[in-house]
Amino acid sequence: MLLLRVCAGCGGPGPSPCRRCTANMRAVGEMAPPDPLSKLWAVFAYTGVGRELLARLKYRNQRSSVKWLASAMGSALPCGLAAEAVTWAPTSPQRRRRRGFDQAELLARALGRELGLPVVSVLRRVDAAGQTGRNRNQRFCAPAFDSRRSPPSSVLVVDDVITTGATLQAAAKCLVKAGAERVDAVVAGATPLPSSRLQSGVATMRSHNSTPVEREPPWT
Repeated sequence: MLLLRVCAGCGGPGPSPCRRCTANMRAVGEMAPPDPLSKLWAVFAYTGVGRELLARLKYRNQRSSVKWLASAMGSALPCGLAAEAVTWAPTSPQRRRRRGFDQAELLARALGRELGLPVVSVLRRVDAAGQTGRNRNQRFCAPAFDSRRSPPSSVLVVDDVITTGATLQAAAKCLVKAGAERVDAVVAGATPLPSSRLQSGVATMRSHNSTPVEREPPWT
């Protein structure tokens, strides 16, 4: 039986995502990282097609876009990135059990293949709740992580979405405490803040908020 390819962004036939969907995404690029992250990059703004793409992966286990997402994340990174390995900011054990997978791990393993880097499981989530469904003020409360093992001295952390930066900041703090000397991060989607919070040409950080700035997409 011939299985037709379906775009995870719009549900239409074709590659995932299709050309029309990628044309409707807002590219982001480098963002201001929350301490102690050294650098932070995002592929697209978490709105419209980009949001739908990640939602279908996260909530419907539609993985057809994982390879494309990993390729776009790799293209968003600078040449000569000093990372010895890739890891991820794990979701809560409760959500992993319910979904049967961790979307950040899927992206991290695909990105590791894309970059030719080893993928290591370093972090363990020790709080019960995830970030989904919490309001913005609640999301400023960072999740708690513990280390399973000593991390490489330089490591790239992967997550699917950044909203306030609290999750990646907590992950980076745990990695540094466990022995990492440099921690960078890359995400697929970045939740945009109101336009009044944007500054022309630069990404700003207000409290733990990472503000995406539009730029040329890495997938063109």
